[in-house]
Amino acid sequence: MPAYKAPLRDMRFLINEVFDYPAHYAALSNGKDADPETVAAILEEGAKFCEEVLSPLNRSGDEEGCHFENGKVTTPKGFKEAYAQYVAGGWQGLSHPTEYGGQGMPMSMGLFKTEMMGTANWSFNMYPGLSLGAMNTILQHASDELKAIYMPKLTEGTWTGTMCLTEPQCGTDLGQVKTRAEPQADGTYKITGTKIFISAGEHDLADNIVHIVLARLPDAPPGTKGISLFIIPKHLPAADGSVGAFNKVVCSAIEHKMGIKASATCVINFEESTGWMIAEPNKGLEAMFTFMNTARIGTAIQGVCHAELSFQGALRYAKERRSMRALGGKKEPDKVADAIIHHADVRRMLLTQKAIAEGGRAMIYFAAQYADHMTSGVIEGDAKKVKHWDDKLGFLTPILKGFLTELGFEAANQGVQVFGGHGYIKEHGMEQIVRDARIAMLYEGTTGIQALDLLGRKVLIMTRGGAVREFTGLIARFAVEHLRNAKLRRYATSLATYAAEWNVLTTRIMLTARKDRDSVSAASYHFLMYSGYVTMAYFWALQAAVASDKLAKGGSEKPEFYKAKLATARFYFDHLLPRAKGHASSMVKPSKSLIKLPVEHFAFE
Repeated sequence: MPAYKAPLRDMRFLINEVFDYPAHYAALSNGKDADPETVAAILEEGAKFCEEVLSPLNRSGDEEGCHFENGKVTTPKGFKEAYAQYVAGGWQGLSHPTEYGGQGMPMSMGLFKTEMMGTANWSFNMYPGLSLGAMNTILQHASDELKAIYMPKLTEGTWTGTMCLTEPQCGTDLGQVKTRAEPQADGTYKITGTKIFISAGEHDLADNIVHIVLARLPDAPPGTKGISLFIIPKHLPAADGSVGAFNKVVCSAIEHKMGIKASATCVINFEESTGWMIAEPNKGLEAMFTFMNTARIGTAIQGVCHAELSFQGALRYAKERRSMRALGGKKEPDKVADAIIHHADVRRMLLTQKAIAEGGRAMIYFAAQYADHMTSGVIEGDAKKVKHWDDKLGFLTPILKGFLTELGFEAANQGVQVFGGHGYIKEHGMEQIVRDARIAMLYEGTTGIQALDLLGRKVLIMTRGGAVREFTGLIARFAVEHLRNAKLRRYATSLATYAAEWNVLTTRIMLTARKDRDSVSAASYHFLMYSGYVTMAYFWALQAAVASDKLAKGGSEKPEFYKAKLATARFYFDHLLPRAKGHASSMVKPSKSLIKLPVEHFAFE
């Protein structure tokens, strides 16, 4: 398994030079403590924990996996001790209110931490990661009484949280949820039902597990309009805040998975378990979207994590592995052969990984500023502000989740390819990255679901194309600003063309959908991927602009970093962005080529 090294220089580049986080934090009501020195110290300490504690457990955790016996899950060797260090370091409450024991930092600080943890050891990251979504949902929708009970323990990390959505018959169609919630005289509910695919649903890391659960009231209307949201702890809280009686929350099995084997994915049975409603009756799915947006950004980070880790492993190997001579002439004449990094096709794979990891990181860090504004609105109790930034983030979320996990998986595969046959061998650890990455395109909504959410819900229904017009306006302003710059003109011209085309394609689909409803589903995947390639192009152009300016002005920073940024931006525009043209062509093709074939003709008897 590649040893993880936190890419702090690239992180600092985005935080300080591209997105000006110091000014961003200064403008936030909860950002006063996130001064540059504090941020730098937190990043350094986070990197140290991830490199020295979590990374060494990545391969061993995969090999050992989780153990399940009599309803109890035991995590792999070293995980419990690592989690104790995580709790002792105060990492869980980094971005949560001080009134509950947190450090009160903006949400983006938590995302930076999550990226490092996830790259070092994604399986470990799942345990505290699920808690974050539960905490955010409770903060926004639970009563003050429930917050006082659960938030301090969740914030310190001695209790963890989960999200319990789907059931055996549901999949993504949560309108089919059957879990029942019976009202009790004391205001609580008795919840009965089975939930599946519950990440971190049972483990030995914390004293208690707090489940956020979708269920139906007896008089609930059918479908998604009849779902409510509940807090159900594994153990009932005692009066003194400690763990009380068992709440009949039973883990009946854990899944045997392709990857992230050190993370327990559970089947959870609620057997008349006591729960408390959060949010309004029958509006649980709306409240759950707080959780889902958080989870989907966290999953989008997974694409960046696996691209980064695979790139680090492939780069080291490509510098050491010798095979043949470069076609352009001997690069290392004193060696038996040239290192494979001198071969153009290996360069293509490495640059693809680098472009995906660093371009995806930029996309995440930009969206993190939206999340900061949204959460500061929650803290301020400003519902209008929350909705404004949640809507802006909502447009980007499916692009981030769908596109970055697809490309993250591609980057992981490229890492195996760089290693050649050695990449297929378990001992090198590259195949584990592929297995771990594969789930990212499935959970929290498959790529197809993200595509339908983006095109069908966010673009066509909710904004009538307005979300695309708003974001392409941002791209167009960058293009206009840099058209006269000889070094950046190629990026500005290309972006202006793609921004215009993105709007034209959106309009064409809107018009076609009036007569052919299937056209939306047929176009959605290509629309999402097109949106992703153009969005990443904008952020590569933005990085190129900053790097070009730094090189022009000189300074103490080593110029090689900025030159590498410019070279990677050129590679992205030359070799990866052209893929968008294929998606553009496919998204406007008639849907009949997809739906004309009768179902019975799919048979192969």
